[in-house]
Amino acid sequence: MSSYVLIESRDPFESRDTQFVVETAAELKRRGNDVKVFLVQNGVLAARKNARNSHLPRLAEEGVTLLADDFSLRERGIQTGELFSDITESSIDALVDLLVGENTKVIWH
Repeated sequence: MSSYVLIESRDPFESRDTQFVVETAAELKRRGNDVKVFLVQNGVLAARKNARNSHLPRLAEEGVTLLADDFSLRERGIQTGELFSDITESSIDALVDLLVGENTKVIWH
């Protein structure tokens, strides 16, 4: 089993190609891999529980771990209480730790 970290930096409401992350992460998880999606920059906009048509609930249902950069959240005025319940607030330091993990592959989108 491999570990995958997909880093999403794009606003899903502005960029149509964020579906790539959903499809890729879900398929990797179905194949038995450990999959994490780390939201940074405008990617955190989908993390709000009131975000319409967010792709994140589907990923959570697939068993993908969802993380959101705390700095990106603060910069966009998103409070922890506004986050979709399956998202964990995290830090860039934690992301670096994930990236250097053994048997880890990274996709930045």
